[in-house]
Amino acid sequence: MIRSQTCPICNEELPPELTADSPYFPFCSKRCQLIDLGRWADGRYAIVDEMTPEQMAEEFDKQNESGYFEG
Repeated sequence: MIRSQTCPICNEELPPELTADSPYFPFCSKRCQLIDLGRWADGRYAIVDEMTPEQMAEEFDKQNESGYFEG
């Protein structure tokens, strides 16, 4: 049996008329879509890319040169 899709924010079952073409999909409503957008904007979600120690040192050097760490 195929499990019905649920909204990732409120966990409500998505109505059958809500398809991938819907402007809200995969959310059930504009409200849930905006809640998700707000979470991204607040930094609650992140796409983490594993870095090697060399890449971390290089990134640190770049930020230090740009004055990122200076007050």
